[in-house]
Order: sequence, then structure tokens, then C-alpha cells
Amino acid sequence: MSEWTWPTPGISYGGDYNPEQWPRHVWDEDVALMREAGVNLVSVGIFSWAMLEPREGEFDFGWLDEVLDLLHANGIAVDLGTPTAAPPAWFYATYPDSRVVTRDGVVIGPGSRGMVSPSSAAYRRAATRIAGELAQRYAEHAAVVMWHVHNEYGAPVSDDYSPQSVAAFRDWLRERYGSLDALNAAWGTAFWGQVYGEWEHVGAPAATASTANPAQQLDFARFTDHQMRACFIAERDAIRAHARQPITTNFMAHQSYNTDLWRWAREVDIVSDDHYLWSPDPEAHIGLALSADLTRSVARGKPWVLMEHSTSAVNWQGHNIAKRPGEMRRNALTHLGRGADGILFFQWRASRSGAEKFHSAMLPHAGTGSRVFREVVELGSTLGSLAEVAGSRVRPQVAVLYDWESLWAQELEWRPSDRLGFRERMRTYYERLWRDGVTVDFAHPEDDLSGYRLVVAPASYLVTDAAAKNLTGYVAEGGTLLVSCFAAVVDEYDAVHPGGFGTPLRTVLGVATEEFLPIRGAAEVELAGERLPTEVWAEHLVLDGAETRGVYRGGPADGMAAITRHTHGSGTGWYVSTALSVEALAPVVAAVYADAGIVPPGRPEGVEVITRHGETHDYLVAVNHRDQDVRLDLAGTELISGAEVDGLRLAAGATAVVRAGGDRAGGPA
Repeated sequence: MSEWTWPTPGISYGGDYNPEQWPRHVWDEDVALMREAGVNLVSVGIFSWAMLEPREGEFDFGWLDEVLDLLHANGIAVDLGTPTAAPPAWFYATYPDSRVVTRDGVVIGPGSRGMVSPSSAAYRRAATRIAGELAQRYAEHAAVVMWHVHNEYGAPVSDDYSPQSVAAFRDWLRERYGSLDALNAAWGTAFWGQVYGEWEHVGAPAATASTANPAQQLDFARFTDHQMRACFIAERDAIRAHARQPITTNFMAHQSYNTDLWRWAREVDIVSDDHYLWSPDPEAHIGLALSADLTRSVARGKPWVLMEHSTSAVNWQGHNIAKRPGEMRRNALTHLGRGADGILFFQWRASRSGAEKFHSAMLPHAGTGSRVFREVVELGSTLGSLAEVAGSRVRPQVAVLYDWESLWAQELEWRPSDRLGFRERMRTYYERLWRDGVTVDFAHPEDDLSGYRLVVAPASYLVTDAAAKNLTGYVAEGGTLLVSCFAAVVDEYDAVHPGGFGTPLRTVLGVATEEFLPIRGAAEVELAGERLPTEVWAEHLVLDGAETRGVYRGGPADGMAAITRHTHGSGTGWYVSTALSVEALAPVVAAVYADAGIVPPGRPEGVEVITRHGETHDYLVAVNHRDQDVRLDLAGTELISGAEVDGLRLAAGATAVVRAGGDRAGGPA
């Protein structure tokens, strides 16, 4: 990752701008209204390939020259996009073999958005050519402060089963394994007689009569991620040959599982993320917080950009719920509190035509007299008053383990229960911590964890030997580890570990699993005299030094250990062998907090307070999701209003940012 400076002074504010959709006179109105709203950064050109290169090798930059000059003259900086998520019609016509083929053999044509085959040599050439032409022309343009490659890699398509993808997959496998013997061993091809004797016989895990080899599927997910990342790197390098500004691409954090963001984040200068509330979730703001923390974590704590979110409803979720008054502000301030120094939207002006005409925008169809536009202007003013927060960091004491390879593996077919999922367990444990007011980082299982008092593993189905050694050492040195069920089951090849389920963590947890016992109905766990309801999942545990803290009552594991605690070295390892709900986890997590020396802040339910630490001051970002006023024990200067506070009254649905009084009051959250 190269050195860079932040694209704008203070907090960046704006969104996607698509002037090519509008007559020239509208551009002047746009920039005037952007200034009124406090916009200082817009993304331009992301879907403009057909306008920039109307025929192969023939470029038209005149309109873009005018747009960039106009924005710069009005004090608005530009995040200049490469338009490679929307290849022109001429590309599909000239290079039909570049089209994606689905697992079922269906060839996907043009007319939508999304990448063609990431293994297509023709696509790589065309994409790097347009990226290089843009960089050569605009590297020195005063408006351009950042480069934006492609758009949301992996959405809406990532896997490709075309002949060129299969050939590239074989090359990737040769490099990974070196020999067919090694490949056969890694994939366990002796099962079902799948042994390969020739490289040409190795294919992608396309549609089969039954389930495809899971190790093959896991490697294909790794390969697909690699191919998309290689496309990004090719464009990035084409830009870097001419330009010095930071380069990014917009991730989708917890909302997309096609990309291993630990790897992707190493390749960008600034991490950015797109996040949209999930309408079926009545508490979607908790999922928002999860994605924000995950984005900050893959950025390794550095400030990041919320590249897209919505001012109100989206258009693609089936039943799209509009944001209520103040919700947009709460969403934006939550992202800011969790480390974002850029708050941007899709998009500036609502489109009259096309698939997203019902998607909300900063300037909606209802115009400047609308509630949404008034809130956009108010938010711009608010963010302008928070410039001093930029550059400060969030420093949690708790880490949650998140591994995309484990996600890919756990989500494959033929697991003991399809009701026990990576995302469900991740959200459940995260929500428990969120409700306790405990801010978290996310971490890879092989990361250095020594800076955390507590490490939580909600969904660690796949655990490598290196990860197991790391976690064991973390606890031995005094850390507290909380591991949820169905853990350490397989290695990186989706093969059960020698010695059985849970073997790699047996030393640190003092327990292993003899058998998985999915629950037909419901059961309970007795913990310190309290009965905790549970369902879906139980395990037959074999204790090897651990003490029983919770016991199954009812169900297939009746009378067996359900929750265990084990002392290893100077620390402790906890194992929860069942799928407890957010509410049922409360007493379990309380005991774990005590081991870790963590005292939850005791905020009112539905209120989050996140601390950002600056060089001279701490900033406490408070967001009230309740429909009632609350009082918070915060003291200092409330930056939005400028008022001095000693005990903050936060109105229903309101937000506040307090520069803490005293010497770094507030402490780590």
C-alpha cells in the first residue's frame, strides 16, 4: 500500500455523479446545489465506458473534460472511476467468448451491469487500455484527488464456468499444487473415484448429478477471488504508471462473500465500502455497524470511505423500506463513528430512466423541496462541523474472527445442518456485543491478536494449523478466547482434521467434539441455575481438562456438557457448543467479560456510543436508535451544536459528537 493523503480536507461528503444522463444545462444546476449541500467529493465515470470509448480504440473525452473543469471551478473534488464494470455493446459483439457462463451452462449476455469473465484476456486488455488512457489524460487534472477502479467486484456476478475460465483455473491449480498427485491428495479425490490422471481432465465445479467435490468448490472460490483481484491490479497498475493519487475500489464488506477483503485491502491505497440497509431486518442498523467495523478492520484501523449508501429506499430488495426522518443521519454518523472519514451516497441526482430509477438519491425526483434533500443539506453542514474528527482512530479491546475462506467452506452443501450458517452466527455474536456497548475489531485467525483482551470466534468452521497455533498462543499469554459451535472442523482443504472434530483447538479449549447432534425441536442449557433456550444445534463434547459451565437439558445431548471453560497458560478458552440466541448469550458473555477484565459501559438499550481517539482529544459519537430521549454520562464540547455538556440529553432518534473533556475522557469503547 503506497503513501497517500486524504482526498479532501476534513470529512469527505458527496456521492456518485452521472452527468452523462442529463442535458448540459442540468450540470450547472447540479454543482450549485452540491455547493448548497456541502458536497466536496463526487465519483464520476463509473458506468461511462460506452461514452468514453464509443468504438474500440476511439476515445471521446470532451464531455468529461468539461465536467471535471466545472466541478473543480466549484470547489468539488473528483474520485475518477474506470468504467470497466459496464463494458460497451461493441465489446460484447467483438469478443463474445468473454461472456460469463453460469454453473448450469447458461451464457450471460449484455444489457445489464457487471463484469464479463475475469479470466478473459480480451477484457483485461480493454480494461487496462481505458484505465491507462484516463490516467494519462487526467493524472494532473486539479479536480482528480482519487481513482476508483471498477465497481463492486463480485456483484452481480463473479463465478465463471466458461472454457477460458476453466483453462485459467487449471493454470492456477498447477501453480498452487505443482502436481496432480498433490491436487488429488488435497481434494480427496479417492472418494467417489474422482482421481485425475491428466490436467486436461480437471474442470470447474459446474453442475453435476449430485454435489460437487467440496475441496474443488472451495478452491474455485479462491480462484475466482484471485481472478477478480488480478483484474483490479491490472487496472490499478495501468493508472499508477501515470498518476500519483490514491487508488481504491468499493468493497461490500459483510454484504458480499465473493471477495476475501483481507487480501483485497492490501492492494488499495484507501479502503472504501458500499453499504445498504437490509429491508427485512427491523434492526438493520446493527448490520450496518457490523459492516462498518469490518471495513475499518480490513483497513487495519486506518480511516476509510463509505463510498455508497442510500438517502432512503433502494430498489432491488423486493420490498424496499424508505428511511424515516433522521435515519439517514443516524446511518451516516454510525459509519463516521466506526472510522469512516468519507460519507458518500449512490447517487447525487435520481435517474429518470433505467433499472435504478426508484433508487433514492441525494437530489430525489421530488426536488429541493423534499425532506430528503433538506436532510442531505443538514448532513453536509453537520459533517462540515466535524472536520477535526478526521484522522482519529477506533481502538477496541475485543476482536471477532472473520475468515472469508471459512465462510465459503461452511456455506457449501451437505453440512450437518443448513440452519447453522456463518452469517447467522456472526450476526448473533456481534449483536450481543453491540447490545452490551462493546465496540469490536474484526481479525483474521492468523493475525497478531496480542493487543486484544478478548477474541470471539462465532463461525470458525475452517481452522488452519497456523490459526490454531496462533489462538493457542494468544490464550497461553493471557488472552480470553470465546469459540462458538461447529468450530475447527476442517482444514484449508475442507478435510476433517486428523483426530476428529475440534482437534486443532483441543489444547486451548480442553474439549473436542465426538458427534454433532442437530436438535429436532428445542432444548435448554442450564447455566448457573438459569435455563437458556436453544435450538438447531448440539454437540457431544469430550472433555480434556475443561470444566463444565453449562449442561444440556432435553434434546439429544441431555445431561451432557454444553458450555465449557478451560485454563490454558495465563488465559482462558470458552466453548459454546450450541446455537444460543442473542438474548441467551447474555449470561455466557457476561462470564467471559469477567475473565477478560472487560466492563461493558452500560449504555441504554438501542443507543450506541463509539470512541474515536485523536492525537489530542477523544471523540464520542452517540447515536440514539430509540423513540425515547436518553441521558448519557458524557462531558465535553458537543461539536455539532458547539454546546458544552456535562451529561448529555440525546433526543429520540438524534445523534451527537462530543469532544471529550479532561484528559482523553471516554476511554476505549
